[in-house]
Amino acid sequence: MKQFFIAVIGTIVGSILTLFILFFGLIGLIGAMSASSAEDTGLPGGTLVLELDLRETRLDQPSRSPFAFAESASIVDLVRLLDRAESDNRVAGLFIRANEFGMSPTHAEELNRAIASFRDSGRTVVVHSQGFTGTSITNYLAVTSADEIWLQDTASFSSAGLAGEAAFFGGALDRFEVEADFIQFLEYKNAPNSYTESGFTPEHLESTLSYFNSIYDVAIENAAASRRVDPERLRNLIEAAPYSAEAAEEAGLVDELGHVSAARDAAITLAGGNASIASIEDYRLSGVLTRPGPRIALIEGQGAIITGAGASSPFGGEPMIGGDAMSEAITNAASSPGVRAIIIRVDSPGGSSIASDQIWDAIQRAQGRGIPVVVSMGGAAASGGYYIAAPADYIVSNATTLTGSIGVYGGKVSLGETFGLVGVNFEQISVGGEFASAYSANAPWTEEQRAAIEGQLADIYDDFTERVAEGRGLDIETVREIARGRVWTGEQALERDLVDEVGGFMQAVAAARRLADIDDDQSISLQRYPRERSPFEAFQELFGVSAESAQSLAQLNALMNSPELQALIEARQSSSAGNELRSPVTRPE
Repeated sequence: MKQFFIAVIGTIVGSILTLFILFFGLIGLIGAMSASSAEDTGLPGGTLVLELDLRETRLDQPSRSPFAFAESASIVDLVRLLDRAESDNRVAGLFIRANEFGMSPTHAEELNRAIASFRDSGRTVVVHSQGFTGTSITNYLAVTSADEIWLQDTASFSSAGLAGEAAFFGGALDRFEVEADFIQFLEYKNAPNSYTESGFTPEHLESTLSYFNSIYDVAIENAAASRRVDPERLRNLIEAAPYSAEAAEEAGLVDELGHVSAARDAAITLAGGNASIASIEDYRLSGVLTRPGPRIALIEGQGAIITGAGASSPFGGEPMIGGDAMSEAITNAASSPGVRAIIIRVDSPGGSSIASDQIWDAIQRAQGRGIPVVVSMGGAAASGGYYIAAPADYIVSNATTLTGSIGVYGGKVSLGETFGLVGVNFEQISVGGEFASAYSANAPWTEEQRAAIEGQLADIYDDFTERVAEGRGLDIETVREIARGRVWTGEQALERDLVDEVGGFMQAVAAARRLADIDDDQSISLQRYPRERSPFEAFQELFGVSAESAQSLAQLNALMNSPELQALIEARQSSSAGNELRSPVTRPE
């Protein structure tokens, strides 16, 4: 009994301490938010040089997390900010801290294009790098459109190309008598290969090398154009890496050697000499993206496509696209008075076929109301991500976007024999039809179950290809020839009429203007659906739970994000994958 009372008292004291910690932490965070709000409009007077730090981790789009106000500006917002700065008489230049290790090819491409446009507006751009340390060319591509690239003289230049890794568990599963059984439509739909193979199949290798080479060629061509050098010469220089700082300067890969303070001074001098440095984050918070004019709705989705709302934990986790949430946003935008067009930004490897079709239907209904829909593709718009893009009036893809993957797969991992190795036995009980136990992880499919699954997948594949043919105005046989589950880059997709234009987010905005008959020189109001919440609204939503719940969520978040549990969850999900329009491709780095 004494131990019981000690435990109870300990629990009470612990709860009180937790409440105090959360209370004072919340006060501190709100105070910081208030201070930040007070500084939002406190940009220096006179001429500005905006400072952009590409070393910070950035999402393609702002997340819906209650803590999103503390995130660095997304790639979409960076592109919008640089576009806005082109017409801001206060802004004379840009100073960039380069990423050292590598970034998404599409993010690098978007930034390269935005920086070039900013520079073409008569403004200056200076970059400083403390080393292009990673072997990927992408961090170099992002900044090659600058006037000057500085490299710290003790750093190195190691950008040599692209590399990636694909994990194959087939050999390990065989050792533990795990039976992985998947059905793919068709031979290039290689997502299940991680579980069924011990290495690349010929089709998997062919597709992967194809889009790797396409991305690499685009990077070389764009970087060479930005640096005004012959593409073949740049390719030879890149493939001869690594270089010391001095050798990189001698080869013309960088322009100046020195520390960041000297490069920042050079940026101010190049901008006229009387400019003040202002963070691009402060520039964003000053409200420059809020403008009057005809309304274009912006609906964004990143991550796997799932049924339901798609909300991830407020304390972290991967963003997701919920079928309910995105279709509701499209419907609300289409029915909102004054909305002239809708832009949907997609950055997704796909996911649920049901949720993808739900979003497809919402786009069709918006078009039925006379609202044109433009899709802007981010790093990926593959499989289910392409499914929701197909009905759009106009599709703009970056050259390095991974898209297509028009196919479907389904299957499961049977663990029955594995459990037997350690003396564990699961006795399966089911009533009703034979299909009732089809997704059990304890036994392989029967012939009848496998035939039924294959029939379901064939129906989904037929629906998918028909949706693409209808949306893109292509013959169904043509679609089925370029489909087969194969991944294409945006540049390759343009050649196959799967997209309408190679370009970035601002090219999608221009397309929406054209379709909505809005003049190029007229300012527009780009409004997000659902609207962005203020920090205080986010906190009100977040702290509608008890302090104990918040503590539990924080602890659960730490557990859920541990590598060990993530690996376990992935394996378990694969044991009952269902029918997936998903393309978890090998990403270039």
